[in-house]
Amino acid sequence: MPLSEPIEILLTHDRWATRHILQACEKLSSEQFHQRFEMGRGSLHDTTIHIISAMRGWADLLAGRSPRPRPDQDGTQLTPAELLKLLDESADEFAKLVHSHPFSEIVSRARDGKTYSFTRGAVATHVTTHGMHHRAQCLNMLRKLGVTPLPASSVMEWTFTE
Repeated sequence: MPLSEPIEILLTHDRWATRHILQACEKLSSEQFHQRFEMGRGSLHDTTIHIISAMRGWADLLAGRSPRPRPDQDGTQLTPAELLKLLDESADEFAKLVHSHPFSEIVSRARDGKTYSFTRGAVATHVTTHGMHHRAQCLNMLRKLGVTPLPASSVMEWTFTE
C-alpha cells in the first residue's frame, strides 16, 4: 500500500534518495568521490557525509543527549559503502526518535551562547528537506563527472518505484 502520511513519505524518501546518490558514488573512483567542486560541501564525500552527520546531530537533540562527534567535522573519511551503512543506522534511529513523541513537543539546543527551540515536527521537516537540498548539489557534481544516467532522487521518482 502506498504511503500517504507526509512524515512517512519524507522520512522514507529521504533515506531512499540518499541511498541512490551513495550507490551512484560506489561506481566512482576515490579521486572522483573526493574531487573538489564549488558547490555543496565541496565534494561528493563531504556533502554526503554532511547529510548523514546532520541527521545524527538532530537525532541527538530529539533524544535529549549531548551531541556525538560529527564525522563531517572531525576529518573522518568514509567510502560510499561505509556511508551507506551509517545512513541506514542514522535513518533508523532518526525515524524512531521522530515517532517517539508528539510533533508539537518543543526541543531546545544551545549554540554559540544562544538557545534555540524547535518543535519535533520542524526538526523532522528540516532534516528531510536539508537532505534534498544537498542531494541536488550531489546530482550536479555527478553530472559534472559525466555520470549517466543520474540516480533517481525526486519524490515522484520514488513514488513511481513504490
